[in-house]
Amino acid sequence: MRSYTKEIAIGFVPVFILFLQFVVGVNTLPLVFMAGVVGGLLYVAKTRGTFATMGGGQKTKARPAVPLSFDEIGGQDRAKQELIEALDFLVHEEQISKFGIRPLKGILLTGPPGTGKTLLAKAASAYTDSIYIAASGSEFVEMYVGVGASRIRDMFKDARQKAAKAGKNSAVIFIDEIDVIGGKRDGGQQREYDQTLNQLLTELDGIHTSDSPRILLIGATNRKEMLDSALLRPGRFDRHIGVDLPDRKGRAHILRIHARNKPLHNDVSVDKIAEESFGFSGAQLESVMNESAIYAMREKSESIMQHHFSMAIDKVMMGEKTDRESTKEERERVALHELGHAIIAEIVRPGSVSQVALSPRGQALGYVRHNPQQDRYLYTQEFLEGQIMIALGGAAAEEQFYGDRSTGSRGDFDQAINIVRTMVESGLTELGIVNESMMTPDKWAGVNNSILEELMGRVKQLLQERRAVFMQSLDVLTAEETLSGHQFRDLLQSGSHSSQENYA
Repeated sequence: MRSYTKEIAIGFVPVFILFLQFVVGVNTLPLVFMAGVVGGLLYVAKTRGTFATMGGGQKTKARPAVPLSFDEIGGQDRAKQELIEALDFLVHEEQISKFGIRPLKGILLTGPPGTGKTLLAKAASAYTDSIYIAASGSEFVEMYVGVGASRIRDMFKDARQKAAKAGKNSAVIFIDEIDVIGGKRDGGQQREYDQTLNQLLTELDGIHTSDSPRILLIGATNRKEMLDSALLRPGRFDRHIGVDLPDRKGRAHILRIHARNKPLHNDVSVDKIAEESFGFSGAQLESVMNESAIYAMREKSESIMQHHFSMAIDKVMMGEKTDRESTKEERERVALHELGHAIIAEIVRPGSVSQVALSPRGQALGYVRHNPQQDRYLYTQEFLEGQIMIALGGAAAEEQFYGDRSTGSRGDFDQAINIVRTMVESGLTELGIVNESMMTPDKWAGVNNSILEELMGRVKQLLQERRAVFMQSLDVLTAEETLSGHQFRDLLQSGSHSSQENYA
């Protein structure tokens, strides 16, 4: 039975105090005051105990922050080199004064999310032995005019005071997502945004080379084109450093850094994982390493195997496997759709298919996994047309067997249209070299239709010639839910021979 002692006591005490005050005539104010003081002291002690103890009541000691070095940041060799050269203006003060060089006031880090801009800022403070203060652009945005500007002033003042108190010669202020307060002043923003930006510009102008401690502002954004030109000019942000997605060598470096505390199997190839994770950011690679460890733990494995990394890459790219239950017709349609992608992929780039899967993952009901290829940064018209044909293969297969399409091709069409846009902007179409501003909606529709319809016709012809491949692969895929690349190529080869014999 539940005890109501606490509730009864809470209700009885105030009633008893009122009885003493108004019935008996006793002055209870000193008693109430003392009770309040005791209650406050007990609350403070309890609050401190909550934060100071964990589990069985053991006190946790505050661990000093471990400085982050540039060696612990992988995949950004060029960005690190540029940043170190800029930071040397703070470190080697005698040399820069000898040549009359003005120390830098601001460094802007630009690049996609998850590439390590925040880590570079932390390493910069450790490299220069500076006080580090971090903030986000959203922290300075308020509905009340003047609050953001006041916070900017307080942040710079706080940086100077902390550096002086710690005996440091410099302080690094890092503002993430600086485009929130540093956006272009085109008259469409609120007045609060403009005042905050104006105060930031004023503080940058007020950073003098002779001041001690010196202040270095590091900003980070993935939308550099949104920043105001007054913020980007020399004398404010003197260095603009691009922090791009890592290449294969950089990805391998990042993976090795995150694998230091993980039990990898002897057969695991970090270079192969780096090849399969083309286009991944540093944050995604860390997630791959973490998810692979989770898969190994689920299987109660003593070490992380190579297939755990393959599963982790699929999860990071498309999401976790789902338990959706689909009808037999839907499964067959999805299987034919994915086989269409796989057949065209093998025709365009032989040996590229690694796996054809029918299992739902994320928003996809099935997928085709491709073998890793050499990193590419330049694309020809032939290569881009091949990518479009692979994207259209699923819809073409559905039309061939069902006479219509489904909503499963929506993502494929978006991918194909984006590739067409890239071709137009790169001058790889019949339009020649054009400016995007010259393209009206009608022109975009015309060039999309002409390119996509022509390539769709080629795809349908190629799939029609290999109709036997669908029939041989469909039963295996629906029964086993996966087809390895070797299995699929064997079926493709035998099916192609059957089709040739039938035509003969």
